[in-house]
Amino acid sequence: MINERRKLLELFKNYKEGDASSLIPMMQDVQDQYGYLPEEEMVKLARFTHLPVARIYGVASFYNQFRLRPLGKYVIRVCRGTACHVKGSLDILRILESELGIKAGETSKDLNFTIETVACIGACSIAPVIAINDEFHGGLTAKSLSKLVSRYKKMVQKERKQ
Repeated sequence: MINERRKLLELFKNYKEGDASSLIPMMQDVQDQYGYLPEEEMVKLARFTHLPVARIYGVASFYNQFRLRPLGKYVIRVCRGTACHVKGSLDILRILESELGIKAGETSKDLNFTIETVACIGACSIAPVIAINDEFHGGLTAKSLSKLVSRYKKMVQKERKQ
């Protein structure tokens, strides 16, 4: 229990125990450290802030900035804005889902790929467009998308071998 207490104090050393007003910055710190909000860390947050775990979870699920599951190494954001929609972004999304075996909002079991949809990426002139870890790929067709996905899958395989 003492070791657990030390870990708790180290993680939240910049905050005052019992101060619930710092909850969101504390949650941001946890997410920065882990890439998401692990359940066990939300329990620690609850203990430190003296808030119920349900309150921590409620804040985490209310704000879009917080993730309750880890993201994949390659986060693929599919633009669903008007220009992209008109130019076939729904088809792009379906192809991605089929080739990666996951749906929008999901992460592959191996934690390599996550597919997200966004309202607008802001690259309408190259619609339809996706961003993979903030690298833009536009003017996509079924063929060019398949080649792109294949390239990333090969990168993953190469990384596994190293």
